[in-house]
Amino acid sequence: MLDYIKTILQKVSFDARLFEKELRKAIKTLLASEIDELKNWCYTHFSLKYPRILGRCFA
Repeated sequence: MLDYIKTILQKVSFDARLFEKELRKAIKTLLASEIDELKNWCYTHFSLKYPRILGRCFA
């Protein structure tokens, strides 16, 4: 499931609102350990493009 979510986030990363929507949906779906892995992955790939969205979603 985590790999699928990563794929979705990469595909919607062109639009900030859509990216945030999908990220919030993913956080609701995943287990706590998977959320930590997703958080690390998101900050690695999107911290320059969407720092505020990541901060809001992972706060």
